[in-house]
Amino acid sequence: MMNRRTFGHLLAAGTALAASCSTTTDAADDKRPAAGGAEPSLDSSLTSATPAATEPVCIADFRALAKAKLPRPTFEFVETGSADEVTLRENTAAYARLKLLPPVLSGVSATSLKTTVLGQSVDLPILLAPVAAQRMYHPQGALAAARAARGMGTVFGVSSSATNSIEEVAAAADGPKWYQLYMPKDRTVAERLVARAEAAGYKALVLTVDLGEWKDADRRNRFMLPREMLLKHLRDIGFAGVRDGWTEADVVKFNASAWDLTFSWEIFDWLRSRTKLPLVIKGVLREDDARRAIDAGVNGIVVSNHGGRRLDTMPATIDRLPHIVAAVEGKAEVFLDGGIRRGTDVLKALALGARAVLIGRPYAYGLAADGEAGVKRVLELLRDELENVLIACGCRSVGEVPASLVLKS
Repeated sequence: MMNRRTFGHLLAAGTALAASCSTTTDAADDKRPAAGGAEPSLDSSLTSATPAATEPVCIADFRALAKAKLPRPTFEFVETGSADEVTLRENTAAYARLKLLPPVLSGVSATSLKTTVLGQSVDLPILLAPVAAQRMYHPQGALAAARAARGMGTVFGVSSSATNSIEEVAAAADGPKWYQLYMPKDRTVAERLVARAEAAGYKALVLTVDLGEWKDADRRNRFMLPREMLLKHLRDIGFAGVRDGWTEADVVKFNASAWDLTFSWEIFDWLRSRTKLPLVIKGVLREDDARRAIDAGVNGIVVSNHGGRRLDTMPATIDRLPHIVAAVEGKAEVFLDGGIRRGTDVLKALALGARAVLIGRPYAYGLAADGEAGVKRVLELLRDELENVLIACGCRSVGEVPASLVLKS
């Protein structure tokens, strides 16, 4: 909860803090005298409370820290998008095109961020999306992210490619987790994965369906997982026959042939026959696909273009969200990922019908910068920003965010 006193303090302090996350502020502006020639001054209590310049106060700050810490190929693996990166840029630019039109004198003094996702209570509508290769960003990888999500009372989406096993992540923290499934060609391996996730206490299965990747930076950098990490990943999945003596080329070849990229809608019948867990489809942008997902019995739909990492020139997810919400007609919960960098972005997604949002790159930056503490701080920043904008827009809870707040033209 944020009370009115806290909100007022933020209003007073906001001017002093805003410049730290601006990408356009000229250094000379900081030295410009106030009108009439007097030097600007701040209340001493506010000045002393201002964070040090090195303390991250927004997602952009964590991005800079991650870039400074990671080898360039690893950072570019996280950061870049497919081909000319049109979709990557659109994911964030689309939020800027949507304007907020808040009512005044709404009388809201506090707000609640609590909600439910697939029947699970969470403390904020910001979930951690499945992100691959997390041990490349920090030695603790997905284990650190799991602990941070648990500490913030939210869901951790665990990637099949997180480079920690289902059981290792489950043991790291007891918070709610969804398991993101890439489909092995060997259905026996896939069936065991599903059973392992259910046995380890995961709350849902997420099938990612936007497959394939073509990223110039990764090709230019000849990026690949370190051999030992990829070997562990294949063993974690449960593939038989993986050998310590394999060369890097052997491991890459096996991995390339191990996954099914051609499965169809029937996969949901197969999954439903093997688990009682809720099923979520991730990668939907078309209304007809959303309706077909409902017919297939899914419980949740993630409006996603894979963070602009797959097929380029697809539209921004926030632009497609209202269309998917309308097509679903309340028959499944709708989520969104892609481009979330601010509390205002979260608010816009909620206003346009998302049950919650998922973040990927922002918490990868936090993980690279400071492990578990970095991921937790990223979530805290977005939580605090969302509290601020909810009060500014007169919303008493995340369940009371009207579509009228978003001005589309």
